[in-house]
Amino acid sequence: MSADHIVQIFCRVLGTNEVDASSDFFELGGDSLLATRVLSAIARDYGTELLFEDFVDDPSARGLFSKVAAAVP
Repeated sequence: MSADHIVQIFCRVLGTNEVDASSDFFELGGDSLLATRVLSAIARDYGTELLFEDFVDDPSARGLFSKVAAAVP
């Protein structure tokens, strides 16, 4: 488990390779509809469902990974 996997999800959903762990999803052109695709991929790959509010709170791969890691026992 690492933020790099979420970076890859961002790349796939946004259709760009210009993403790193601290990139802001919304500044890269993401919107709420694309964010739900990211959240679905995270739920499928990590088995952890995050809320849209979690995404908005820190819309970076690193931020989302920290929330996933905190939710895993």
